[in-house]
Amino acid sequence: MQKVSTILRTWGGVVLLAAGLAGCGGGGRDAVLGFDSTPTAPTVTAAVPAAAVTGVAINTSRINVSFNEPIAPFGAGSSFTVTCAAPCVNPTGTASLDGSGRIATFTLTPGTQLDPNTQYTTTITGVRSAATGLPLAAPFVSTFTTGASLDTTRPRVASTFPQTTSPGPTTGVAANSAVTATFTEDMAPGSISNASFTLACAAPCTAPAGSVSYVLANRTAVFTPAAALATGVTYTATITAAASDNAGNTLAGNQAPLPAASNYVWTFTTGAAAAPASLSVQSTNPAAGSTTACVNAPINASFAVPAGGRLDPASVNASTFTVTGPASANVAPSSVVVDASTGRIATFQPAAPLVAGNVYLAKLRGGSAGVRDLAVPGNTLPADVTFSFTAANCTAPVSSFPLRSAATYGAFGGSAGLTNEGILSVINGDIGTTGVSTLVTGFHDAGPGCTYTETPLKAAAVNGLIFTAPPAPTPACPSEGTAVTSARAAQARADTLTAYNQLAALPGGPNAGGGNLANLTLAPGVYTAAAGSFRIEGGNLTLDAQGNPNATFVFQMASTLTVGGPGAAFPSSIVLAGGAQAKNVFWQVGSAATINAGGGGTMVGTIIAQAGVTFSTAGASAITTLNGRALSLDPSITMVNTVINVPAP
Repeated sequence: MQKVSTILRTWGGVVLLAAGLAGCGGGGRDAVLGFDSTPTAPTVTAAVPAAAVTGVAINTSRINVSFNEPIAPFGAGSSFTVTCAAPCVNPTGTASLDGSGRIATFTLTPGTQLDPNTQYTTTITGVRSAATGLPLAAPFVSTFTTGASLDTTRPRVASTFPQTTSPGPTTGVAANSAVTATFTEDMAPGSISNASFTLACAAPCTAPAGSVSYVLANRTAVFTPAAALATGVTYTATITAAASDNAGNTLAGNQAPLPAASNYVWTFTTGAAAAPASLSVQSTNPAAGSTTACVNAPINASFAVPAGGRLDPASVNASTFTVTGPASANVAPSSVVVDASTGRIATFQPAAPLVAGNVYLAKLRGGSAGVRDLAVPGNTLPADVTFSFTAANCTAPVSSFPLRSAATYGAFGGSAGLTNEGILSVINGDIGTTGVSTLVTGFHDAGPGCTYTETPLKAAAVNGLIFTAPPAPTPACPSEGTAVTSARAAQARADTLTAYNQLAALPGGPNAGGGNLANLTLAPGVYTAAAGSFRIEGGNLTLDAQGNPNATFVFQMASTLTVGGPGAAFPSSIVLAGGAQAKNVFWQVGSAATINAGGGGTMVGTIIAQAGVTFSTAGASAITTLNGRALSLDPSITMVNTVINVPAP
């Protein structure tokens, strides 16, 4: 990716300034580039469940659609329906708006649920802008398909801004900044409000006033203070356990162990307010003028944000980041989101592949109605930014290997099971084995409340479900250890093997660091251990996506993976930089993986091992964290005081 600058480009016979051109930023249309400020019809920016998604939980009780501006309440001439084909009976429910007026929700009648393995159609007609009265240009229609299972997993807070630190507070936070929390699941917009997301401070400071909104596409709640916070004051941010997902599961916070719901609390101390400054686009992918943009690749723009801030996810949507093709035809996006790890990369994912040979124009809106950051008031682009590129028949690098049914597992113990020691382990996802339930020891799950051979010193919370072969665990747990859970585990094992073989079949790459990856900074790509083994010993490994949040890192090894050391001490970690995401990191391990034998450290990525994965050592109290998955094809997974966070899709 190259730095965006003021470059002359020709597109459709019109000379365009690729970026940085002084533009309208306000009323009217810039003579060359600008967005038209004439009022336009409301635009749908996201839907949950998303279009064409499958496997939706049957106890999903809320269907949500967000707009780029507040819309008028539903009434005569407007409707929000969810329908299905006979013999399925259309679900009943009510349509409502959240406090911002930007998210419409269809809530099923209490006591009812969706039919399994059924396609549903979401339709919104006749809605109008609350400000201008202009109607939706055309009815919004989207479909999704249910699976056969319930969602019993409690949502969690995946990240916050300012960052959560332990024990806290995080210091030096700009006093004029908004506060955000991003969740592991799609949340019920109505449960995110000024009642469930609060800021407080000790007297003589008074709790700040502000507004709370939820950004559907980003799973992010935003508390925007009415004015800058006081300088040099410690604030306590709280998301209460009243926050729930679309199936009604309430928040698993950080104030009580699972299976209980609890608040999520973090603290930060303010410094001076950050001075106003403009946003700028540092680079784009594809680069301006590129003629080799893969037809199936997303379109990214990386921003320079003042004072270490982040983009406001509510300001990055289908009306502020657009892509048009020949004859200015709009390209429909499946999503327009801000990268959760950096907060500085906007990504436009086309709903369908582009057409090879066509020239496309991407636009990022400037001015007060455009992209902004989380400062109060928000910093903006001084002018619209555009860049053109030509689509080509090529295949973009795979950003996420299709784990299919194995994607929901934090740990899968092949045919040999899983063992936990200690009371600090938490698996934010499912676990399973093709073996019998007695091969799972030291775990309980949050939904059905099934317990697997726990003792006072061996108890781990699974914030998902546990899939094994019969018999059921004791005491009696009729929903697990059944033929159904056995079949699910067998499918997960088969899908894990498929992914392993795909990773192993990739053309080999360099033997980075001579096999020791410690203290290296690696670019995206495939890395192959020449001697069969990789280790991260004596320092941390940094994975730099170089501004591309779709970048993939694959590590192939015929034998072992060892993280930490030398010896049992000195844990090592993986640091993500440049927009790198845990979901795009893969470790294909020919035998066994050992992660920080002395405890501690943060591992990243999906580990698929032939012969098991071991975290920490019995007696170690420091928590070892895996932001990813540990999947074994045959032997067991063993963990001691280990937290596993399954990456979001």
